[in-house]
Amino acid sequence: MSKSASVVKTLRKLNSSVEYVPYQMMLNPSNALHLIQQYDLIADCSDNVPTRYLINDACVAAGKPLVSASALRWEGQLTVYNHNGGPCFRCLFPVPPPAETVTNCADGGVLGIVPGIMGCIQALEVLKLASGMESSFSGIMFMFDALDGRFRNIKIRRKKSDCAVCSSNPEIQILGDYEAFCGSSASDKCRTLNLLSNEERLSVQVYKQILDDKVPHLLIDVRPQPEVDICRLKHSIHIPLSQLEDKNFNFNFLTERLSEISKNADELDNKVIVICKLGNDSQKAVKILQEFSNRGIYKFIAKDIKGGLMAWSEKIDPTFPQY
Repeated sequence: MSKSASVVKTLRKLNSSVEYVPYQMMLNPSNALHLIQQYDLIADCSDNVPTRYLINDACVAAGKPLVSASALRWEGQLTVYNHNGGPCFRCLFPVPPPAETVTNCADGGVLGIVPGIMGCIQALEVLKLASGMESSFSGIMFMFDALDGRFRNIKIRRKKSDCAVCSSNPEIQILGDYEAFCGSSASDKCRTLNLLSNEERLSVQVYKQILDDKVPHLLIDVRPQPEVDICRLKHSIHIPLSQLEDKNFNFNFLTERLSEISKNADELDNKVIVICKLGNDSQKAVKILQEFSNRGIYKFIAKDIKGGLMAWSEKIDPTFPQY
């Protein structure tokens, strides 16, 4: 069942006197403005950057206030955009962040209570605006830290005079392709990054052949420790991506292990293969390892495995746990 149909089914049980109109379609640049123009205010509950930019731009074009909330891991935030001369989303974030730096609930996880709290506050703000009351969060970013139990209000920048969307001389209204603009997918599903060329990546089938042929190599698992505790390939060594990203990381351990599988330390076909859950963090790790190799300290070629351990479970070993 789609989310929209599921929500309507649940809400009708709570209050059958309200009219609920589910839209079982993807919001996109061709339909967003038409849909948003029909309503007095909009609540953004999306879970990806391209959709947030699209909703913001359509709300500005339609002149509608936008109650925006988000939650990730232990944290939540909420504000009201485009209300009474206040800033819009693009005033704060004129340029989207690099795709590889963005995570969502599917990737990073979220404690269910956090979106519950943020959703209740968001609904409260919607009711206040709908009844004609003043917004509590126009020009204010409400921050919730569930881990420390803290609530904070942060004053945000005013509306930008040169904002590409909400200024007096806007450059754009609705973009044609928000996924291209943000470099990421307009989906709340797990991301698929493309940081490496095809030559720098291995399929799980090719890696299975490497194992069958007993080709000497080093397999590095870059997942966080809790995920490694769930399942792992026994012959892998664990170096979390967070350690590789640390500027003070000592690569001596890695070079020692590489020396064990190659008599010639300068041999370029030393095989360093990186794996993670889905094949995103492994690409970041390969980039770091390539930089290390290019310094001339120890030459090797690093590659990653497409789809990671979940592809291994799906295509090679169905007994391998999925999580």
